[in-house]
Amino acid sequence: MHYLTGRHQHTLDGKGRLVLPAKFRAEFQSGGWVAPEKGRSLAMFTVGEFTRRADEYRILSHSENEFDRRRSLFWSSNSCEVEVDRQGRFALPASIRDIAQLDGEVLFIGHLDHIEIWNPELFAAYASSGGEYFTQVAPQ
Repeated sequence: MHYLTGRHQHTLDGKGRLVLPAKFRAEFQSGGWVAPEKGRSLAMFTVGEFTRRADEYRILSHSENEFDRRRSLFWSSNSCEVEVDRQGRFALPASIRDIAQLDGEVLFIGHLDHIEIWNPELFAAYASSGGEYFTQVAPQ
């Protein structure tokens, strides 16, 4: 498996389309899936990774736990298949863009087995505490 890493900024066009960064395009030549992710972001999965995640949510959909069933329902009802054209463009439905508050500038974040799509301001707030781990000076 090729790991997806890095950060790339692009702009959402007036038709709700994004251009997938060139670095990620080979993984999504056959299309992919976009689904809600933690932190008001979206996740873009290859077909294989989406299948694995969907299997996890399918199990939750039969849970006795009401929260798990609702989470599974929200995830599946807001997931969509996307086709990536020759220029690397793909469209996101307005309802999914609204979940992640996407409008204008958008960050693509490689997160190893998937790509996360973020509003830059929400990403900065969400990820800042993770950066503390890497920027703290070790005690002497």
